[in-house]
Amino acid sequence: MSENADSWDEWFKNRKSIFEKFFEEVFREIEEMDKALDAFGPIRPEDIERFRRPLTWGFKYHLGPDGKPAISEFGNVRRKGGIPKVVGETEPLTDVMEKDDAISVVAELPGVEKDDIDVRCDGRAVTINAKSEKRQYSKEIPLPAEVLPKSGMARYKNGILELTLKKKAASSISGEQIKVE
Repeated sequence: MSENADSWDEWFKNRKSIFEKFFEEVFREIEEMDKALDAFGPIRPEDIERFRRPLTWGFKYHLGPDGKPAISEFGNVRRKGGIPKVVGETEPLTDVMEKDDAISVVAELPGVEKDDIDVRCDGRAVTINAKSEKRQYSKEIPLPAEVLPKSGMARYKNGILELTLKKKAASSISGEQIKVE
């Protein structure tokens, strides 16, 4: 029995070591973000009242276009020179998915109506702006390939904006507004 216990402990230690090595970069980024938020100091109730909206900060772990792990931040608390700063508009959580003939962009925009959303595309990037009485969102999203702005179809339901754009073969077209349905 002690032989099994020893081998189990050894296996678990090796397994933990492999896990830690695999996620070492992720843990390092999380620690760095945590230190940056500590520099912001405690959030006092009067700070929240002054901004009259929630303070939002989060991150998304994903593979970058080069295949390496990447961490993207979102929300209305942003790091400027390593120091967190509250900004006027919230950067929404977004995801870009490339298919053979199209690119899809999904953005979380809770608390706004469809008529409050302005989506623009210049062929290389999509700009999303949304403003309501209580919420304000803004983000420019670079696209992995050139697209046809006039081919854009956008749908908004339950706080989720889904945008689909067809890829383009050559030359550029000036920015076009995309109607949100």
